[in-house]
Amino acid sequence: MKPTRTTPYTRYAMWAVLLLVLPLGLQTIGNGWVRIADMALLYVLLALGLNIVVGYAGLLDLGFVAFFAVGAYMFGLLASPHLTDTFPAIAAMFPEGLHTPLWAVIPLGAGLAGLFGLLLGAPTLKLRGDYLAIVTLGFGEIIRVFMNNLDNPVNITNGPKGLGQIDAMTVMGHPLSRKLDLGFIELPGVTQYYYLFLLVVLVSAFICYRLENSRIGRAWMAIREDEIAAKAMGLNTRNLKLMAFGMGATFGGVAGVLFSSFQGFVSPESFSLMESVMIVAMVVLGGLGHLPGVILGAVLLSALPEVLRYVASPLQELTGGRLDAAILRQLLIALAMILIMLWRPRGLWPAPEHGKALTAEKKSA
Repeated sequence: MKPTRTTPYTRYAMWAVLLLVLPLGLQTIGNGWVRIADMALLYVLLALGLNIVVGYAGLLDLGFVAFFAVGAYMFGLLASPHLTDTFPAIAAMFPEGLHTPLWAVIPLGAGLAGLFGLLLGAPTLKLRGDYLAIVTLGFGEIIRVFMNNLDNPVNITNGPKGLGQIDAMTVMGHPLSRKLDLGFIELPGVTQYYYLFLLVVLVSAFICYRLENSRIGRAWMAIREDEIAAKAMGLNTRNLKLMAFGMGATFGGVAGVLFSSFQGFVSPESFSLMESVMIVAMVVLGGLGHLPGVILGAVLLSALPEVLRYVASPLQELTGGRLDAAILRQLLIALAMILIMLWRPRGLWPAPEHGKALTAEKKSA
């Protein structure tokens, strides 16, 4: 008898079932594990956006967290009592408060972050490599500093105190923060957010897949490989770079909107330089320009710090408490990243090699 082979549709169905039942199994252990899965999905969304800029177009962006912050603060301002409490004119216009619905706030977050992406891309069109990385790094820090200081003389962002009392996402009149009783099972808020995040991630991954195989995606890859040759072939590198910055930034804005609603609170501390570095590490460690690899890298690096909490505490006890658990956890994360890059320098799941030259080499070998 011939061994049965699983068709692609069978594999997709198996993955779909696994992703749907995953939070149900995790919530039996504790809602904290479902929360880790929620944050992993948010980081997957951020990594997909950065992969457009770094993986497809080859533009090193170290300030991607700025777009994350823009989306988070936009929703925080449109779904919290801060503006109505600070500005009487807005309170008079919206006596019941600002409560922006889901169908409006996600496109708004994507559009505003995309606009900031164009603003970042416009002055950096002639920069490459290290110089581009330094400029984008500075842009990310500028946004964080602005969020930290826009509380005086007019209190817009509430400064380092952050924005609280942010509304939860509402789907068909049901706030996702409230438990949902289906009769045979009860879904807590973190599980409901998981399914919303999963839906957004699947749509985003499909968009990225279509972009990768489109003429625009191939033009981005041509710029990544050799910008001068791409320009000589007639590609408008200026517009394509701007498009990459704007398109990637929209994913960051949507992730920020979802993060703000999920947390119910945002502050500048959530958008530090280390967040940008971690997102870049997810893309590089997973596999530049390869969607499955980027998703794998985002899941592993977002879940690894939380899982290592259960390793760092016993190690701290073995040393008699002389080692700080948080520092030890960061050390273990750094060691894991070094080992991965030594073992798989092109990433855990790199893009498959392609091209006529490679085919010819294989035939000659």
